[in-house]
Amino acid sequence: MDQLILHNYDFSNYAEKVRVAFGYKDLDWASVIIPPVLPKPDLVPLTGGYRRTPVLQIGADVYCDTRLIVKVLDRLSPQRPLFPPATLGMATAIAAWAESELVRPLILYVSGINQDVMPKELRTDRAKMRGLPEPSIEAITRAAQRNAPLVRVQLPLIENMLADGREWICGDRFSVADLAVYHPLWFITDRTDRLQHELTPYPAIQAWMARIRAFGHGRQTTMSAADALDIARDALPRPPGRSSSQPEDPEPGSLVSIRPDDYAKDNISGELVFIDDTEIAILTRHERVGDVVVHFPRLGYDLRKRSK
Repeated sequence: MDQLILHNYDFSNYAEKVRVAFGYKDLDWASVIIPPVLPKPDLVPLTGGYRRTPVLQIGADVYCDTRLIVKVLDRLSPQRPLFPPATLGMATAIAAWAESELVRPLILYVSGINQDVMPKELRTDRAKMRGLPEPSIEAITRAAQRNAPLVRVQLPLIENMLADGREWICGDRFSVADLAVYHPLWFITDRTDRLQHELTPYPAIQAWMARIRAFGHGRQTTMSAADALDIARDALPRPPGRSSSQPEDPEPGSLVSIRPDDYAKDNISGELVFIDDTEIAILTRHERVGDVVVHFPRLGYDLRKRSK
């Protein structure tokens, strides 16, 4: 298997999702630590401007968004799949709920309570990403208070999913549903233990989280950003597969731009080299690394054809 390089930082809950996947699959990987805020001068050459964390690099191919990254890991290491066929629909639906209805209020609650131990520049950076003015400390505290109930009303739902004694959320097989529900809850106690009490009433959740922690993070080494960029420069992107797109999609070879369809504003532009029902791949160029293909999941991204 080609070397797996994860560009991440320690308190990113989405990076923890991938780190646990490495552990579950018992994989070797290299960790490149990136800043949690802009500027990210050693990441942008690889991503064409995509700024979110984490990013998985394999040679001159770069995979954005954990929804795609975990699918790539399943393709490369199909043993112990994260998408067991028998529960594919259920696991995908639960993951979609966890990474929308659960994760957003939880991040606002936990970050607000722990703002004194978070990087001070984080709130400035996230406000700019959303095109909003920087919030005051008082506004962040109020947001935490507003979102605390939205977290508390969802924790019993997770306890109920595990109440029949099953090991994993979809039954007897670990899946992407477990990863997607786990990483927001991991964030509750990652920085401080101030919010540990929120999980205390839920013994099934606590036992389930302990089982996931036992996977570890695989076999990790460290790598400098400079070395990762050199690897991309010296590699060639993998040949694209055969596209199978919808009739409304741009043709491969078209100049396109893509961006997340939520609050992020950054567009990534390049040549469309592959598109199917699950993935979009765009060829970008940068003087530091040459040609790189940046991959995105199909869902959650706005793809538009551009005039040359």
